[in-house]
Amino acid sequence: MELKGKRVITIVSNDYDDLEFHYPLIRLKEAGAEVVVAALKAKETYKGKYGLSTVSDVAFGDVDITKFDAIVIPGGWAPDLLRRFDEVLNFVRYMHENKKVIGAICHAGWVLSSAHILKGVKMTSTPGIKDDMMYAGATWVDEPVVISGHIITARRPPDLPLYLPELIKAIAKK
Repeated sequence: MELKGKRVITIVSNDYDDLEFHYPLIRLKEAGAEVVVAALKAKETYKGKYGLSTVSDVAFGDVDITKFDAIVIPGGWAPDLLRRFDEVLNFVRYMHENKKVIGAICHAGWVLSSAHILKGVKMTSTPGIKDDMMYAGATWVDEPVVISGHIITARRPPDLPLYLPELIKAIAKK
């Protein structure tokens, strides 16, 4: 239970990638973390791209981000919507300014880009948004998992078994 006492927030919207959301959620809970699912509306059902769904715990507007040790952002098409919410961008900026763990996989890099935190960050993502990440100031590499300080990124679902151990280690150290 290496994450006992740690609080992690994950954000969700419709069309999230099912594996990139549920796999980290399960692994973080197994490691002992309290994981809170935040979305536009509390107690609302959000559907993944491939048929799974989740119910949010809390609305973005009711989150006190200072109470969390990490934020984990799944990919899919949801990040394109999530990056349009000021609350989400403020969550990411707060975590970045306070050097708290930020986990992002696949298209989640869009949220980091819109939060303007990628200048000088080495990262990976799905190759489809590589140019977006580079234009935002990141050094993009095609590797399964990249650790750049407190920011941990991965490309796609096949990288989850490499991504989660690194994410868990980083959260445990904070």
